[in-house]
Amino acid sequence: MAIRPVLWDGDVFRVLDQRLLPHKEHYIDCDTSDKAIRAIKNMAVRGAPAVGLTGAAAVALGAREIDARDVDTFMKKFDRLCDRVKRARPTGYNLEWAVEQMRLVVVENLSIGIDAIVEKLREKSEALINEDIEVNRAIGAWGKDVIPAEGAVLTYCNAGGLATGGYGTALGVIRAAWEEGKKFHVFACETRPYLQGSRLTMFELLKEGIPATLITDNAAGFLMQKKKINVVVVGADRITANGDVANKIGTYSLAVLAKTHNIPFYVAAPRSTIDPMKSRGDQIPIEERPGREITHLGGKAIAPAGTEALYLAFDVTPSRYVSGIITEVGIITRPYTRNIRLALQKEAGK
Repeated sequence: MAIRPVLWDGDVFRVLDQRLLPHKEHYIDCDTSDKAIRAIKNMAVRGAPAVGLTGAAAVALGAREIDARDVDTFMKKFDRLCDRVKRARPTGYNLEWAVEQMRLVVVENLSIGIDAIVEKLREKSEALINEDIEVNRAIGAWGKDVIPAEGAVLTYCNAGGLATGGYGTALGVIRAAWEEGKKFHVFACETRPYLQGSRLTMFELLKEGIPATLITDNAAGFLMQKKKINVVVVGADRITANGDVANKIGTYSLAVLAKTHNIPFYVAAPRSTIDPMKSRGDQIPIEERPGREITHLGGKAIAPAGTEALYLAFDVTPSRYVSGIITEVGIITRPYTRNIRLALQKEAGK
């Protein structure tokens, strides 16, 4: 993508404020861990991989703020920092994964001194961004075959370059298929209440010149009934060991609809989204966000004053509705428990 959602600029970590898209492209400069954590919490940055990358940057920024004269003191404060970053948003696993990648840097380099450790953390954070882009390209290469040469693809929320280091998971699959010369049409669900589909996915598809139509979330079933959809491809925020998938609220409904109409339903995600310590989806913590995010749109009330609102940010799709999980090492299919375990053991690129 011409636009980078997250990047390092010297000692400052820059986050594209996605709340302002598509009307304004503005970066938030994070020079402290608190600013990076705040960007995660307030949805300036969103998408599980991008949140993970911002979490890694928060760790790197926070490490240089630690006041410690010896490694033991540094490590104790560093552990508290890591825990604070991981709590920024609870559902997506990439955040926890990225923080643990940063913690490993410290554990493996305790003998080199605090200043050198801090520098290595900064280097690791930037390396994770570059690695994420390559992983996404591999996901696209594996997944492009599920996209029909002609026909229509339905996607939900935004699992594109804006949600990652810069290429995309579900939209990476779509992008790779388009680059191969396939001629298809994309239907993008608007995705209430943050409208990631209308604001972000359409923003990306229009920039790429990929034919796309925006639809209301509740139009998807009717389009499936009318045989207008050939395949559904979505991203994920956490995948459990048995293949259950947590993604933006509304994904489960689409999966059930796809199953009813015999339409393949694919999930595209890096292996860093897979949480092998959770055996099934009901163990995933589901983030509940402020009801105001439903009752207000663009800062203006769209519901009567005093309205009680429940905003569960994610839902869980059981693996029985998932046709396959597209990763950087291939498409995982049933039996999921066995094949997820094997996929996690593979070397990258194989």
